[in-house]
Amino acid sequence: MIKGRTIKFGDNVDTDQIIPAQYLSLSTIQQIATHTFEFYGNFANDFKPGDMISGNDNFGCGSSREQAPAVLKERGVSAVIARSFARIFYRNAINIGLLLVECEKADEIRQGDVLEIDTQKGVIRNITSDSNLEITPLPAFMQDILNCGGIVKYIDNRRGDHDGLECRDRTQLAIIAQKNMT
Repeated sequence: MIKGRTIKFGDNVDTDQIIPAQYLSLSTIQQIATHTFEFYGNFANDFKPGDMISGNDNFGCGSSREQAPAVLKERGVSAVIARSFARIFYRNAINIGLLLVECEKADEIRQGDVLEIDTQKGVIRNITSDSNLEITPLPAFMQDILNCGGIVKYIDNRRGDHDGLECRDRTQLAIIAQKNMT
């Protein structure tokens, strides 16, 4: 289960809004991530590691750049919730271990709502509004990829190249979110 505060966006959040193209030439993902949602008011001040991002339709549309989900993960986004995602963004995010949650009623989530996501039960509990929202369950293999931290670690684990380290669950992100809530 993942718990966090929500930063709310609307429809058609494109990859240029997430990370403007002018920063893609920077050397590291850490440097690029400092410009995440640069044109969204106070994102840099509002966002805390462990927070969630919520959008409506077509989140991650536009360019297929892999840096868009990578900067969200680098900043510590615990999950992105939307009614729908651009398919290439969705694949890129799952491949790097960033949880995306499809929720038909994502528009009911408000800025600052505190949510708990239970991917096993297929529900988002909105603690702020004391309501529940159903989510589209992830296929087991996608959940396994997320639990491993991405496709590369998943493949390494399946091949036995994990040096004794097994795939971890998402408890660490939940702990980070809990610390930021208090």
